[in-house]
Amino acid sequence: MHLQSSLRHRVVFSALLASCLALAACKNAAKPGDEGPDGAKKGPEAIPVEVVRIGTRPIAASYTGTAPLEPRSEAQVVAKTSGVALVVLAEEGQIVRAGQTLVRLDASRAALQAAQSASQVRKLEASYARSRQLASQKLISANDNDTLRYDLENARAVNRLANLEVSYANVAAPISGVVAQRSIKAGNFVQINTPIFRIVDTSRLEAVLNVPEREIAVLKAGLPVRLAVDALPGRTFTGTVDRVAPVVDAGSGTFRVICAFPGGGLLQPGMFGRIRIDYDTRMNALVVPRVALIEDEADPAVYVVRNGKAVRVPVKTGYSEGGWTEVRQGLKEGDDVVVAGKTALREGSDVQVLGKDATTAPAAAR
Repeated sequence: MHLQSSLRHRVVFSALLASCLALAACKNAAKPGDEGPDGAKKGPEAIPVEVVRIGTRPIAASYTGTAPLEPRSEAQVVAKTSGVALVVLAEEGQIVRAGQTLVRLDASRAALQAAQSASQVRKLEASYARSRQLASQKLISANDNDTLRYDLENARAVNRLANLEVSYANVAAPISGVVAQRSIKAGNFVQINTPIFRIVDTSRLEAVLNVPEREIAVLKAGLPVRLAVDALPGRTFTGTVDRVAPVVDAGSGTFRVICAFPGGGLLQPGMFGRIRIDYDTRMNALVVPRVALIEDEADPAVYVVRNGKAVRVPVKTGYSEGGWTEVRQGLKEGDDVVVAGKTALREGSDVQVLGKDATTAPAAAR
């Protein structure tokens, strides 16, 4: 009796559950707002997007790197003799020429030694002249005559050395350039081989880049170079690739590229430069904004708006420059590509283009 009552309760409960589910289904089917004013069923809402109408513009392939600027040449001026600095003839920042006297040292001792050796030369010259006459008359041996000749040659060498020591009292600039540092004052005693000036040649500045070996086929001497320095924001300077090292460093896998820039202006040695070398340019490249690319998969793609719907188009890209990327295959000029709102799109999504007209990509020259 108890078992029959339990089965009866289960049947009643199952019937009530089925009725509730059927009623809920009817309500969902007739939910208000799913039909338009004319009774037609609404489709999915359009996704708002921003588009750009693609066009052509010049675009360049380039290598970029950073390096400090260095002078074309640099020299430490050292004293070749010791002595007191009598006169200092150059100051920091002064332009000097090669061979120009920078300091005059006291050469009194060297001058006396030169005079003494010159007197010895004259004495031996007279002795040797008499010896030659006597030797011609067979009055002295040939050995004695040769001894005088060798003594005279030695005395002349000593005299030349003394005169050279006198000339060292005038310390001259080894190269033309600008005095970058002066380490001496008038009255200072200068030791031999002591650096007293530093001269840099700023007529041309150089920057040395260590470039990965994969670029060795495209970077050649004579290519144009553009330079921006942190010390002069907003300014761009031009130069050229002066020379390229013919070997790759086995340890780092890089090779040296030396870029040259005109000096004598705002650029100074030691400035940190950001360098760009353009090695190829395509004047009428079809380009899209970089933000339009979908790069979350192996092959890049873009969304193109066609007949109010989003179409995912795979593309083959080329050079990139600034905010633009070249498209080699997949698009044609005049296509409208999505630049904003693409994350919500799927193939075939209805789209609403914001703005009356698509923005056109400018065909601006670099």
